Amino acid sequence: MQRSSRMQRELSILTKEPPPGISCWAVDHQIDKLQAEILGSKDTPYTGGCFRLEIQIPERYPFQPPKVRFVTKIYHPNIDGSGRICLDTLQMPPKGAWKPAWNISTVLTSIQLLMAEPNPDDPLVSEISDEYKYNRPQFIKNAKEWTQKYATGQKVTAASVKDSLNQANKEAEKNSDSESDTSDESENENKPHTHPTQGVKRASAAQLPGKTKALRPNNY
Repeated sequence: MQRSSRMQRELSILTKEPPPGISCWAVDHQIDKLQAEILGSKDTPYTGGCFRLEIQIPERYPFQPPKVRFVTKIYHPNIDGSGRICLDTLQMPPKGAWKPAWNISTVLTSIQLLMAEPNPDDPLVSEISDEYKYNRPQFIKNAKEWTQKYATGQKVTAASVKDSLNQANKEAEKNSDSESDTSDESENENKPHTHPTQGVKRASAAQLPGKTKALRPNNY
């Protein structure tokens, strides 16, 4: 129940006030399975690319971090060929830095920042890391070629994202009604909630957890 109501609010916020260059929506009206797209930032080798990601929401979310991987291939020292991401935001303490106060928007913004500013000192792909550190022009060339080859397809339309959100909201409300009773406690549960990070539209680069030490992800 907590996961369902939390995700309903998060998806609503992501649709109404998405971070720049980021979109996210439910897949087949499922609260626990999402997809996202991140546009390559300006002045990076990923400019002009649209990168698709898959997100799985665990049963104990937000007390456990979401599982995220790239579907679109990307040439990056912290993202491997299977789409796994080397980022401490996606790991539980003490190895990682996940906090229940963070949300999907925080995670996607951290990944967007990691794309623009790789962490070559704790890489997932050592060959690309060495190239990034010692032969930057070649890294930029390769990253641009991969972007052109794999990340220039059509983006999901805003209308389809909105429709997916509306369906997800209906499913969440239906599940909530079926599990509730006539007690005062149930009535309070169905009242609107305030999202813990609703007052913060986006974090600055200094505040984002993606700038801390990246860690190797668990097998996805």
